[in-house]
Amino acid sequence: MSHCPPLRLPRSQAAWGTPEFEATLKAELEEVAAECLPLQQGLSYSSYVGDSPFRVVPISTEAEAGVVRATVGIIYTGIIAGCSCADDPTPQDEQTEYCRLRVEIDASGNALASLLADEP
Repeated sequence: MSHCPPLRLPRSQAAWGTPEFEATLKAELEEVAAECLPLQQGLSYSSYVGDSPFRVVPISTEAEAGVVRATVGIIYTGIIAGCSCADDPTPQDEQTEYCRLRVEIDASGNALASLLADEP
């Protein structure tokens, strides 16, 4: 398990209020290592997060008291693994996964990403 540094999104914070904000947020989040976001907790169809790059889809944004809050969709791959038995013919299989994250960015660019539960 890797150690993740605190999440920082200074370019996104600096771009808040400009037409470039969503593109900047998307690009900056896509630079973050998958294991440093709560993607494992968002899996629905597979066992663990795959190595393929993930994509960020900005959904909504707002700001209050100096904190930018963004809701983003994350499209990523999950791995469905066989039992790893010598006679198991089931290869590892990739499955497309999707979850939504709430990203909060403070005035200094420090950020927190949390998984949003699916609504019924």
